[in-house]
Amino acid sequence: MRDTVSPLHGANLSIAAFLKQPAQWKNSVLGALCFSADAVESRMQADMEVPCMHVPMQRLDAGASICEVWRGSAQLTQGRCGAIHYRHDDDVLFGVIVLPETMFAAGAGKTPLQQATESAYRQVFALLDTLRYPYLFRFWNYIADINTHSFGLERYRQFNLGRQDAFLAHGREVMGNVPAACALGSAQGPLTIAFLAGRVAPLSIENPRQISAYQYPQQYGPRSPTFSRASLVRLGQAEVLFVSGTASIVGHATLHPADVVAQTRETMANIEAVLAQANRRASQSRFALASLYYKVYVRHCADLAQIRTELERIVGSVPNAIYLQADVCRQDLLLEIEATAGHTFVFMSGNRD
Repeated sequence: MRDTVSPLHGANLSIAAFLKQPAQWKNSVLGALCFSADAVESRMQADMEVPCMHVPMQRLDAGASICEVWRGSAQLTQGRCGAIHYRHDDDVLFGVIVLPETMFAAGAGKTPLQQATESAYRQVFALLDTLRYPYLFRFWNYIADINTHSFGLERYRQFNLGRQDAFLAHGREVMGNVPAACALGSAQGPLTIAFLAGRVAPLSIENPRQISAYQYPQQYGPRSPTFSRASLVRLGQAEVLFVSGTASIVGHATLHPADVVAQTRETMANIEAVLAQANRRASQSRFALASLYYKVYVRHCADLAQIRTELERIVGSVPNAIYLQADVCRQDLLLEIEATAGHTFVFMSGNRD
């Protein structure tokens, strides 16, 4: 048995380093999630053949940028469908879609963001139906000004309306068997979504410390968020766990609204509870805090040192993590953490961080 961040997650590189990789290496890449506040690097990355999501988001821990690389296990096929750029092997599909809200006018009771979100998700579902990758593992959603209000409603709540409209329109479940996801705010940029899907059904994992997000009461918006706390996927001789964006929420309420250290502690308690549930359903109970790859979204840059110190204390070592400045879906949440983990029963190729 070999533990790894994930048999899909290959490497973390700067955008410049990613661009310098040889063609043969790039040909094995399903796609990448890239974060940089540098407009020049963004333009460099925009011309790449590899499906590459770019989010204008500042990296806080080291370096100017980061590309989270997802790798395939066989011959890759790539293409474009509508606004989606994708690549897939026989088992997994990675895609990116970017839709500016300026493409949509307010009307028919739907805001531009709501329409952009619904259109993006409808395009994703249509592509998966066409290519026969019916099962969604993971979504990453990035929205400008996520906490601001327009058209009488917070923008995150507008996003939730559009997302659920698309799920319902395509006959997909909005409770229970739903993918892992996160939704974070950037200072600018179009609606940007990346996703992983496949041909095996994942197991949706919930957290006994929390009400499932899709059952939140209406005080959090006219439609509940459509995601599970985690997805556990068996890919051949590997198991991969995708932990959704997790925060200091117990039941459905935010805890410790002004205390970033306490929020970090509560967030990690939630992730530990998700791991316990995943280990009950995994082939072997191998998922642990120290073996996760973390992406930590920090609302206030000044809180970084306290968050890192608390994470190291809880994990018991320096965690494998990157830190990004981002707005979180609730105004009183100071951080959000997502994670990925995996183990393989037979060695699978791929770079490790």
